[in-house]
Amino acid sequence: QVQLVESGGGSVQAGGSLRLSCAASGSTYSVYTIRWFRQAPGKAREVVATISTDGTATYADSVKGRFTISKDNAKNSLYLQMNSLKPQDTGMYYCAAGRPGMGFIYWGQGTQVTVSS
Repeated sequence: QVQLVESGGGSVQAGGSLRLSCAASGSTYSVYTIRWFRQAPGKAREVVATISTDGTATYADSVKGRFTISKDNAKNSLYLQMNSLKPQDTGMYYCAAGRPGMGFIYWGQGTQVTVSS
């Protein structure tokens, strides 16, 4: 069982930065693939970034070069550094943990990011 709690969301103007955090309890991050998702009002949920157990990171094309996913296994924490934010980055951001064969079954409650133009 893993409990995830996101923080760090807020309102920012276009071009600004935010750093999202996801703290885990109940288990260690090191055995899970961790993913950030986002969902804008009226739109489908989309994958933003993923970090695997070996630290390999992948990103959605829309955020490549602007967002950086990282983790600190010792602190059971995951981060999403978001730079050069755009209004289209607005949405609820969720972190999720999963393992092969089980999918992403552990989710946080989400943190809202609002980017104004």
